[in-house]
Amino acid sequence: MKKILFYTLFSMTLVFTSCSSTKKTTMNPSSKTPFVWEGANLYFLLTDRFKDGNDKKEIYFDRTKTAGKLRGFEGGNIKGIIQKIDDGYFEKLGINAIWLTPIVEQIHDGVDEGTGLSYGFHGYWARDWTALDPNFGTKEDLAQLVQKAHAKGIRIVLDGVINHTGPVTAIDSVWPNDWVRTGPQCDYKTFKNTTACTLVANLPDVKTESTEEVALPPFLIEKWKKEGRYEKEVASLDAFFKRTGYPRTPKNYIIKWLTDYISEFGIDGYRADTVKHTEEGVW
Repeated sequence: MKKILFYTLFSMTLVFTSCSSTKKTTMNPSSKTPFVWEGANLYFLLTDRFKDGNDKKEIYFDRTKTAGKLRGFEGGNIKGIIQKIDDGYFEKLGINAIWLTPIVEQIHDGVDEGTGLSYGFHGYWARDWTALDPNFGTKEDLAQLVQKAHAKGIRIVLDGVINHTGPVTAIDSVWPNDWVRTGPQCDYKTFKNTTACTLVANLPDVKTESTEEVALPPFLIEKWKKEGRYEKEVASLDAFFKRTGYPRTPKNYIIKWLTDYISEFGIDGYRADTVKHTEEGVW
């Protein structure tokens, strides 16, 4: 049974689903029915493949290369999910929690994994945790999604990827070596060879076990400056580390970036990705 990590704003606690008899409940302001995570009807969807809510298919980051069959962006997005909420699709199914594949900005290029060129349509190849990938939508779309879901008593669960970045390409540079390792590849024979390793070739593994403080990657600084939000992002990081007292280790940067979606948009939980490939303390 996969562990699913939820952060409930109501109780301000981290909750793992389990077979325990202790039940964690929260109340939705728009509903008098208690919500129990252990009893949730959870609908999992692949954001890029669920429904296209745009009038025309847009191309972002010059993702124009021919991809392998079903290995490119097909057009599904947050707007499409909102439309299905408005249509009552989830209510008719008795769904009260929707789990989306990751929606953060993906690597810009594609890689060939043996099935032709693949882009990050699935959402598990993060390039910038602080931004949404435009192929999935905008932060305004996310805010509307949460608001409309909550109005119908539906929780929103995002996918928390902290174990790895996206692959390295000609235009997607590798993160600094104090942030990630590029080898060895996991063989699953020991704890170390399940956690301190890369899942597959060319999928840099975040050093979540590291206790060493690290600086922001140069490429991320350059990116934020081009987008006109460097000062804002740095100020937010400074405030986070001052408030928490956490060291500026790789995992704590990503924890900050992921929890921003809770505090800024009111998402209700995270499904914890690649749990067995990180140390328990990460979660």
